[in-house]
Amino acid sequence: MRLSVIDAGSHTVRLVVADAGDGVPLPVHTAKWKLRLSEQTGADGRIGEAATRQLVKAIRKAARTAERWGAPEPLAFATAVVRHAPDRTHVLRAVRAESGVRLCVLSGETEAELTFLAVRRWMGWKAGPIALFDIGGGSLEVAFGRGRTPDFAVSLPLGAVRLTRRFFGHDDPPSPDEILALRREVRHQLRDAGARIRWENPRTAVASSRTFQQLARLCGAAPGRHGPFAAREVRGKDLRRAIDRLAALPAARRSELPGISAPRAHQSLAGAVIGHTAMKVSGLDTLAVSPWALREGILLRHLEDGPGWWPDAVARPDTRDAPEPPTAPRPSAVVPLR
Repeated sequence: MRLSVIDAGSHTVRLVVADAGDGVPLPVHTAKWKLRLSEQTGADGRIGEAATRQLVKAIRKAARTAERWGAPEPLAFATAVVRHAPDRTHVLRAVRAESGVRLCVLSGETEAELTFLAVRRWMGWKAGPIALFDIGGGSLEVAFGRGRTPDFAVSLPLGAVRLTRRFFGHDDPPSPDEILALRREVRHQLRDAGARIRWENPRTAVASSRTFQQLARLCGAAPGRHGPFAAREVRGKDLRRAIDRLAALPAARRSELPGISAPRAHQSLAGAVIGHTAMKVSGLDTLAVSPWALREGILLRHLEDGPGWWPDAVARPDTRDAPEPPTAPRPSAVVPLR
């Protein structure tokens, strides 16, 4: 069986084509198109016509690439940059009309649930109760669970791009006061979720997402060329030192540091502060880094539960543009895991 996933995120549109004959999604082809949607959105979060045209073009190319690799219609989804856009409905309609791809918008809680599934499958049952942290461009997903599904999952407006734009808009590098203000915001938003993690006392704490992978490399983890099976982790004390290294440099020079890519250099400091504060608030010293995350969770769910779980459109366009969604937790838009 060959499947494909298109992920429209804050920075890129990514395609994964995978074979899953044994029930495990093994990638056979990956591709990405750099858009940096989060940098093109207006102050009100609108994506706008120019960025929408670029998104349509990238998704059309991704769909054609998937077809050339023998995959059926892709499972296509967008994350927080589209989910929070007031003109979300227009964007979804444009993608559908001009590319033929039905782009879905997952709720933040659904993203956390699917990422948790991927992490559980990667870490295995020996990991015991798992706490999960996933830093995206627009949101931070946190989950905890003992089994295949999380006992609780929450999405918070603590993405690395979002907080970079909000708190680091004046000085480059940011001042200590700006960094402190960002840290206070993360601590405030994470108060309840962090207390829950401390109370649960997980056996294993896991980080996923490209942000955490790059921070792990900066903190001394094995480089990507060592492959996905190399054990990688982030220790709180190392991340604290990484914050100092990142804060000493302007954004343009952070890519000189190990693991920090040029496209993500500007958000790397905020990502490090978010990650370190999340660990402190949750009482965690170390996070294991999982190479599997949301895209793999979608593929696994499709394999384990069949194609019926993926609706035609998770967020159906209506006759009006969508208002800014609430940041409070909402029920999952997808059929719940069982």
